[in-house]
Amino acid sequence: MTISTETPAPADAQSNAPTDAPAGFAKDQLQSFIERYERLEEEKTNISEDMKLVLQEAKCSGFDIKALRTILKLRKEDPDARQEHDAIVELYAAAIGITL
Repeated sequence: MTISTETPAPADAQSNAPTDAPAGFAKDQLQSFIERYERLEEEKTNISEDMKLVLQEAKCSGFDIKALRTILKLRKEDPDARQEHDAIVELYAAAIGITL
């Protein structure tokens, strides 16, 4: 049987070791999430500026921006939902005497 002559580490040192590693990992992971989000925010800003430039270019070419925005909105909608909405609008318009 061998007897160890090393003195055991204080209880405080042993208890800090396991908690430091996960806290350090969580800190790095949190920093990574924040940096990724900030990069995406920057990209979003750049894309938004590019979209404005496209609309400005269309306007300079003589296109009606309000109409273009309406078309863009319509293209995003589900065709069936849009058709149902259009039918309701036509029904309401006919009910109050407006022809479309």
